[in-house]
Amino acid sequence: MNWILRADSLVKKYGNVIAVNDITFEIFRGEIFGFLGPNGAGKTTTIRMMSGLIKPDSGKVIINNPDSLKSIGICPQHIVIWENLTCYEQIVFTGKMYNLSSEEVRNKGTELLGALGLRGVKDRLAKKLSGGMQRRLNIALALIHSPEIVFLDEPQAGLDPQSRILVREYIRSIKNKTTVVLTTHDMEEAEKLSDRICIIDKGKLLSIGTADEIININGFEDLVEIDIEGDIETELLPFIDKEFGLDISVTTRRITFKSGNPVAQLEKIMKTIREHNLNINSLQMRKRSLEDIFISLTGRSLRE
Repeated sequence: MNWILRADSLVKKYGNVIAVNDITFEIFRGEIFGFLGPNGAGKTTTIRMMSGLIKPDSGKVIINNPDSLKSIGICPQHIVIWENLTCYEQIVFTGKMYNLSSEEVRNKGTELLGALGLRGVKDRLAKKLSGGMQRRLNIALALIHSPEIVFLDEPQAGLDPQSRILVREYIRSIKNKTTVVLTTHDMEEAEKLSDRICIIDKGKLLSIGTADEIININGFEDLVEIDIEGDIETELLPFIDKEFGLDISVTTRRITFKSGNPVAQLEKIMKTIREHNLNINSLQMRKRSLEDIFISLTGRSLRE
């Protein structure tokens, strides 16, 4: 497949903090490529290096286009608009900065305002728009010059469900004409939108591929979750660990374990639970999800 961008051994440091730690990958032309990671994982720093906003300390970014600067669109994580210009005036102003003709600005601007649900407020000052409208306007400004590759940093942050669906559907509609690179920490959105996903944390690339590939690469086992009444730590966990040697995680009232043969393991565990007179509130077996893989790779600890 034809690549449009290649990141080669990118490193970026801020003092003693390594924000991006020697990551390498390719982005293919016409795909939606999702960066998935917790807060502070290095997603935004990577986007800024790829889009040319900052220079890497080492490594390089190669864009497969002779006119690479004009082929890039950027929608930053924090909304950047001119509060005292109307939606349409901002479209015109941004288009002119890319040397678009009046006709090109009018045609593309009308298309974007309609597709992103802003046609009815095109003459409203930006400062009087809702936060969701401002976010959608920011996306429109990143796309006014029809870039070959657009970087969307948390494009659905702060959007209500209806706006999220609208933005999601529009991003899907442009993917074959415009390569889309987006960052998110929302597993559901990453899985719904992205053709391929790159999971990063603490500046390191942990896994890359389609959602199914990432799940398969990082473990084929099914998950079993059992909610129990009682003190799991003392009344059940020592016996399960001793008898079955399973990789078990425990929360307040739930035990979770993965197994390639969950039915056989479950029969033994149920017997142990009954022997210790514990009551089961609920039990389920399911395939591992992208969220399960994400948590197993990045951990459960809270991030700033």
